[in-house]
Amino acid sequence: MAEDYDYDLFTIGAGSGGVRASRVAASHGARVAAAEEFRVGGTCVIRGCVPKKMLVYGSMFAEELGHAQNLGWTIEGKSFGWATLRDFVNADVDRLEGLYGQTLANHEVEVFAERATITGPHSVRLSSGREVTAKYILVATGARPAMPQFPGVEHCISSNEVFHLARQPQCLMVVGGGYIAMEFAGIFNALGSEVTVVNRTDRILRSYDEQIVDRMLHIAMGRGIDFRMHSQIKSVEKDADGCLQVDLGGARPVAVDQILIATGRSPNTEGLGLENAAIELGKGGEIPVDEYNRTSCDSIYAVGDVTDRVQLTPVAIREGHAFADTVFGGKPRTIDYSAIPSAVFSQPPLAGVGLTEAEARRVHGDVKVYSSDFRPMKNIFSEHPERGLYKMIVDETSEKILGIHMIGPEAPEILQVAAVAVKAGLTKQAFDDTVALHPSMAEELVLLK
Repeated sequence: MAEDYDYDLFTIGAGSGGVRASRVAASHGARVAAAEEFRVGGTCVIRGCVPKKMLVYGSMFAEELGHAQNLGWTIEGKSFGWATLRDFVNADVDRLEGLYGQTLANHEVEVFAERATITGPHSVRLSSGREVTAKYILVATGARPAMPQFPGVEHCISSNEVFHLARQPQCLMVVGGGYIAMEFAGIFNALGSEVTVVNRTDRILRSYDEQIVDRMLHIAMGRGIDFRMHSQIKSVEKDADGCLQVDLGGARPVAVDQILIATGRSPNTEGLGLENAAIELGKGGEIPVDEYNRTSCDSIYAVGDVTDRVQLTPVAIREGHAFADTVFGGKPRTIDYSAIPSAVFSQPPLAGVGLTEAEARRVHGDVKVYSSDFRPMKNIFSEHPERGLYKMIVDETSEKILGIHMIGPEAPEILQVAAVAVKAGLTKQAFDDTVALHPSMAEELVLLK
């Protein structure tokens, strides 16, 4: 690498994509430094999917304990303490942050715990005032919660703050119709909070199969979540006792003690100095890149949620790895964004891979839909008659599987394996030829009619 620069690579942002790119580049022999102004680990590890999934696990105990008696268990004096769960989750986040930092240290990546801004195609300035040069710069600053503008929005919180609440809200309003909104609505509903979901349209989880989403909505309503569709917050006023009065445009305001805004995420590009390298942003503030993660400036690359592609942690990790292999490993490669599995850890969870039924009909015309609508065995112990639903969308001519979508207990765990079949281009016959594993929920995938 050129000795004219302080480093071969300077990474701005030490989240999942930035950490992977930095350590792989270092393993290829590059001299690497990274700047992180908050905490090493990024959104997923610090205040996103990892701690959120822990809260999901904690909240699921409420339902399990609810029908424990039918399983022969007598549990006396049961109670829930939000502070205990919150503190345990945050302690494990601290542990994971340490592991991420150790990974960088083990690969001799120098970490600056401060903000860095771009001053040119090969230079950055740290908040301490130090100027650093690098042959290549990688932007991996991720995204942040997008907050709408209305009077009283300062009384609301985002997903960043929800992990640190001093008390569990008794009445929670969740604003949004995406996966973050649905997951936190499910968590606090299961923990006993009164939950209202406010969404500006009549659709939630737009990227998922409509039939699966409809089933989730029906189950969520049956569990007591109140959905206010075609609604938007006009204003919020805080009473002297801390109660929040929410104006939704109706005759009377809705009183809650916490409002969680989950209406999307915005790329962290503000004040990053990209204009100093003649890099223009997209209409949403994202950084446009080519298939090799390169921006319009040849020496600056970007990966993860700060770009205009798929906002998922595993995708950011793959992009970071591909960047390092391409630029420093002599192995140019790109990412295939087709058939990426995803899940919503609602209660019950839903998951999908490939085309939804609507997308498949729009793209391929004639398709076959196979499904199984069943009551999972574990649900017979519950008072809720909730049913699972698995769907397989198949091209009518070739019988190639175009998509698999499901809702039910452990759906994401089952879907991950099924996603391999979709990615590999298998046909439904391959599933039909596979012997069922009985009794299991997963066997429904090889028994679809």
